[in-house]
Amino acid sequence: MDAIDGTVADPAALRAHYGEVMPIAARKVLPRLDQHCRAFIALSPFAVLATTDGAGNVDASPRGDAPGFVGVLDDNTLLLPDRPGNNRIDSFGNILAHPGIGLLFFVPGVNETLRVNGDATVITDADRLAPFSAQGKAPVGGLLITVREAFFHCAKALMRSSLWDPSRHIERRSFPTLGRIIADQTRMIETEEAERKIEQGYRENLY
Repeated sequence: MDAIDGTVADPAALRAHYGEVMPIAARKVLPRLDQHCRAFIALSPFAVLATTDGAGNVDASPRGDAPGFVGVLDDNTLLLPDRPGNNRIDSFGNILAHPGIGLLFFVPGVNETLRVNGDATVITDADRLAPFSAQGKAPVGGLLITVREAFFHCAKALMRSSLWDPSRHIERRSFPTLGRIIADQTRMIETEEAERKIEQGYRENLY
């Protein structure tokens, strides 16, 4: 039953509001990676990783590198290497509490996306991570992912957003730099120093 304020709290009411799922949309969900999924992952330089902790708090984290940076070990196993960051390790901490993850893969110029759901394990074994080295540096950690579901998502969201259309890109100077934002939000550092540290990190600690 719908709540008084108009929110929906009942699964049956939600389904009734939207109607039945289209049969082809239900059937397209695979329990493994097929040749199309594998090819898309090999072309993808960017993915969003969604995780949740044991209390149900959700986090989404961008992951990116050269196309194919996420390794397909077999039809049900992926390896996502971890590149240097700020050591918050939010995603890894969540996975230790709750292994379920979701991945959304993007390929520039393609409006369709690939959704992969499964369970992840944090690994630090140097031998397993060595094949995923980049710029001569091996990742210090990674995620070994067991695929439970994989399916392609239609293009409507990216078509509506015109994500890949350069004419829709904003002028970068119209939005504050990350250094300015961090300085304003933390009150721990001046803008110039924050920007210097960020640029140094981009130059020296990308891998």
